[in-house]
Amino acid sequence: MEYRYIPMEQYARREHFEYFKGLAYPYVGVTVNVEITDWLAAVKKRQLPFFHSFLYAAANAANGVREFRQRIEGDGIIEFEKCLSSYTVALEDETYCYCTLDTSKPFGEFLGYAKEEQRKAVEEKKLTDGEDSLSFFFISSLPWLSYHTIIQPVPMPADSNPRITWGKYFAQGEKVFIPVSLLCHHALVDGIHISKFYEQLQKELSAMIAL
Repeated sequence: MEYRYIPMEQYARREHFEYFKGLAYPYVGVTVNVEITDWLAAVKKRQLPFFHSFLYAAANAANGVREFRQRIEGDGIIEFEKCLSSYTVALEDETYCYCTLDTSKPFGEFLGYAKEEQRKAVEEKKLTDGEDSLSFFFISSLPWLSYHTIIQPVPMPADSNPRITWGKYFAQGEKVFIPVSLLCHHALVDGIHISKFYEQLQKELSAMIAL
C-alpha cells in the first residue's frame, strides 16, 4: 500500500508521540452505542448482508480520519493513502480465520467481491494477516451479545493498527443501537480523532441509506 513519511519536525503531536510510544500499554479505547435505526431498516428492506454492509461503513469511516491511517515505523510515522480491513470469520468448528478486504470499491461492487473473498478465506482457513498487515484495520464482531466494554489482546511490543469491534444490536424504545468499540495507539490517536471516527461512521451509515 502507498504511504508517505510524516516530517517529525513539523508534527504538532511530537511530544505526545514520544510520551505514549514509551508506555507499556499505549492504547486508548472506548465503546459507543451507535444508533442504526434507519440504517437497519434499509438493510432489511433491501435484503443486504448485515456484517459486510456495516464493515463497509466502519472501514470507510476509519479511512476518513487520517490519524487512523497512520502507523509507527521505527522512531517515526508513516501515513497510508488507504487501509485495508482484516476481519475475523467464524468457522463451523467455532474457531475463526482472517479475511482481508478493500472497502474503497463502490458499495454495489463491494458486496459481491466481499462474499467471494470470504469464501476463499474460509477454504484457506488463514490464521495470519499476511506480510502487509501494517496497513490493516483489525476488525471483529461479537454478534451473539451486546456489551458495554471489551478487553482486546494486543502484541508486545505494541502495534499501531486500530482495532474496530461491534456487538449485537439492541432496541431501546423505538430506536436501535449497536455497541461499537475502538482501540487505538495513543501515540497517534487522541479523543478528538476517536470522536471524528464516530461522526464519520454516522455519515457513512446515512449515505448508505440514500443509495
